[in-house]
Amino acid sequence: MVTTWAVYGLAAAAGAAALRWLQVRLRLSRAKHPSLAGHAKMSRRIAKLVPYYAYDADTFFASDGAPEGVAMRRRAAFERLGRELRERSPRSVAAGEELESGVSDVQFTNHYRVPFQYREIVRRTLKLGAVVEESAGTRIKDCDGQWSYDLTGSYGVNLLGYDFYKECIDAGAEHARRLGPVLGAYHPLIADNVRRLKQISGLDEVSFHMSGTEAVMQAVRLAQYHTRRSHVVVFCGAYHGWWDGVQPGVGNPRKISDVYMLRDLSRATLAVLRTRSDIACVLVNPLQALHPNSGAPGDGALVDSSRTARFDRAAYARWLETLREVCTARGIVLIFDEVFVGFRLARGGAQEYFGVRADLVTYGKTLGGGLPVGVLCGEHRYMKRFRDEQPADVCFARGTFNSHPYVLGAMHEFLRRLDEPAVRATYDGLEARWNARAARLNARLEAANLPVRVANLVSIWTIVYTRPSRYNWMFQYYLRLHGLALSWVGSGRLIFSHNYGDEDYEAVVERFVAAASAMDADGWWWGDASLTNRAIRRRILRELIAASFRSRARVGGEAGAAINPPA
Repeated sequence: MVTTWAVYGLAAAAGAAALRWLQVRLRLSRAKHPSLAGHAKMSRRIAKLVPYYAYDADTFFASDGAPEGVAMRRRAAFERLGRELRERSPRSVAAGEELESGVSDVQFTNHYRVPFQYREIVRRTLKLGAVVEESAGTRIKDCDGQWSYDLTGSYGVNLLGYDFYKECIDAGAEHARRLGPVLGAYHPLIADNVRRLKQISGLDEVSFHMSGTEAVMQAVRLAQYHTRRSHVVVFCGAYHGWWDGVQPGVGNPRKISDVYMLRDLSRATLAVLRTRSDIACVLVNPLQALHPNSGAPGDGALVDSSRTARFDRAAYARWLETLREVCTARGIVLIFDEVFVGFRLARGGAQEYFGVRADLVTYGKTLGGGLPVGVLCGEHRYMKRFRDEQPADVCFARGTFNSHPYVLGAMHEFLRRLDEPAVRATYDGLEARWNARAARLNARLEAANLPVRVANLVSIWTIVYTRPSRYNWMFQYYLRLHGLALSWVGSGRLIFSHNYGDEDYEAVVERFVAAASAMDADGWWWGDASLTNRAIRRRILRELIAASFRSRARVGGEAGAAINPPA
């Protein structure tokens, strides 16, 4: 009898433990975004199953079921556009083609400017340059002397205008010239840089790194070290550099087991944070406020018109306030990754803009005054890299070029000028100014009945499309032909520098509207009642299934031929 009751007791305990485990797993599952992007492991598996296939010339121009007349108009426009791009910048195109065979970055970006089904024909016809030789004001000049208004923002570095950074680099080099590239010991300017960074961040200590990615690496490592917990929370779609420790999805071949990728702006996420004991830190990229739970928008994945972007400052501020409260209550380190948005939203960055303080804050990009840099600011209790009571248990972080004298010099000039009245004045009415500019452009587009709109987080913009189409990715080429320089992600992200005056901005508007009008006239935004985003995705799914069967058949045929070669 005693044995029987013992068995019953063990079974009950095991059942209760299984039930608790199931509840924990369900709570975690509810906190994940329902999209494929919200499930890192599944997205990696699916990515490996997607077969490559390319459209032939006939399908290329009618992949949306357009009638023959529209397809012919598109074909003529496509060939004309390619010819005009080559004639506009032949030397720049040639320089880019020469680079591609030896620079892997160029190979990658050239292959992922458009959805892969269109890639081969686009690469043969729509040639783009990858080399520029001069900048001035808000414009950049290619190797053929063609000036374009810069909407690339140099990946976020160019906040105050290229001329500003040229001056920072020149003055910084003068500061460092006598010392030269001495590493290990510090240039005296470091003390002033630290003082200014502490004042801007409102935090106690500073560490210097070689990139924003490295600053994030150090922030996460310190959070795990001091909390003695294993897991990091990142939000669906957020980018924190290419370190595998914060990139659990597609693009990282290493299996990641210590990252929870949860839903932004979600009560279910808060429930996970309130109940789990293994979470060391929550990593926030405030740029996600523009497109929560979506990855960085790029035209390489622009297969229909379902891209969305909308910024609600009050709602995101409330979310960050709640995160702050929960993290404080649970002893979780709250990290703001301000590598991209730092100094762009406000002089004090996202902390000032949203009115929420983090425990650790990373900076980069523009802070280097035009040179490569990463910086971590944090509270004393989280920045310490050793334990007094356990001297062998350290949190290691070094880097040969950390605190390079020339970088410190350019950074010093950036931070010093940030306090000058003229630069401080650029933050007055900053948000209202850029919101009004976006609204004016949208009004022009609506008045012209063009299916394009912009959404913005201050001077960071995304283009969205209001009419179902498979060809929205073509817009980037029309914009470039009309003298607007874009990054390789195309219409996914436009980054304005804050030295854009009204005259320069109006020049951008005129070119933008002209480009959209030309694309519309060329038939790329044709549609009928049957062309919906859902119908487009279903058509692509059928194509993928068919391509997968063809791929398997080819593999089987090749295997059969190898096994049973012809007599």
